[in-house]
Amino acid sequence: MSGEEEENAAELKLGEDFVKAKCLMNGEVSLILDRRLEQLQQLSEDPLNQMPQVFEKSLQYVKRFSRYNNPDAVRQVREILSRHQLAEFELVVLGNLCPETVEEAIAMVPSLKDKGRGLDDEAIEKMLTDLALIKSSSSSGHLLKKLGFGLASL
Repeated sequence: MSGEEEENAAELKLGEDFVKAKCLMNGEVSLILDRRLEQLQQLSEDPLNQMPQVFEKSLQYVKRFSRYNNPDAVRQVREILSRHQLAEFELVVLGNLCPETVEEAIAMVPSLKDKGRGLDDEAIEKMLTDLALIKSSSSSGHLLKKLGFGLASL
């Protein structure tokens, strides 16, 4: 992308910094920060050792705004959205915001309707239905089978 080209998320023109970037959903960031917190607590000789405030605030934020409560649900969301060949940015926006209707999804991510993508309203509706199932049943094992996940895929 040339420096003169205007950035526009609706058209997936996100700028040079995002060309090869791996975007993460809040749930994924939460998992990473939780693991890091465990590591820091295990390595700390002082049990009263405080985490930096920015670390604590970041962890609180991603936990508060994560739509999925467990690691399996987070993996399922990424896998389902990845099946639709979405750009990283699109995948994360949909995974974080969980639109309930096709209209909401398109309003949040206008690039879903770009010609040649193969994402008609029916495909978007299926994607949103799968996300809603994960969100509402993330603790149920039968959901994995219903969505085509075997235990080996976890």
